[in-house]
Amino acid sequence: MTTRELRICVIGDELVAGVGDARALGWVGRVMARSHWTQPTSVFTLATPGETTAQLTGRWEAETATRFSAAPEVDNRLVVALGRHDIETGQSVARSRLNLANLLDVATTRGIPTFVVGPPPGKEADASELEELSEAFASVTARRHIPYVDTFHPLRNHDQWRSDLAQNGSVYPGQAGYGLIAWLVLHTGWHQWLGLDPE
Repeated sequence: MTTRELRICVIGDELVAGVGDARALGWVGRVMARSHWTQPTSVFTLATPGETTAQLTGRWEAETATRFSAAPEVDNRLVVALGRHDIETGQSVARSRLNLANLLDVATTRGIPTFVVGPPPGKEADASELEELSEAFASVTARRHIPYVDTFHPLRNHDQWRSDLAQNGSVYPGQAGYGLIAWLVLHTGWHQWLGLDPE
């Protein structure tokens, strides 16, 4: 039996690239390092700083097309990492929901399994809006039976997360914060989605 090659594209804003992490791993690098791969695997991180859901929806197909393969021996997977920039640009929650829904529906039509990671906490002033946005994203994915990692609620009052942001002096975490996001991803259906043994 031939083992299919696995290709994973992770698309999102600067948090996908691990901005603020002195080790330059971010949560993506940590998740990949702790996954128990059973087949040849390639991971492509496609980050654009300051990206909104509208911008992400507009670019994901073109960017992943050059990394994915139509060959039957290749298993293409998409990880959508949602950020906070919709709030900063004044985009409505309804529009954000629609953008994500459109992206997921196109991916499903193309036969690309998708995994969604929600936006983590940032500025306390944006907390209520970000909570509403995270819950909207969760609703969109739940309706489509697509895995969703809620990073907002578990991290909002997490002491280590908050101290990491304070130490960095920004809305970007450091090593500890990215480690927390990675833990949430790994324990919210990641291995099941990939059909991997979590042990």
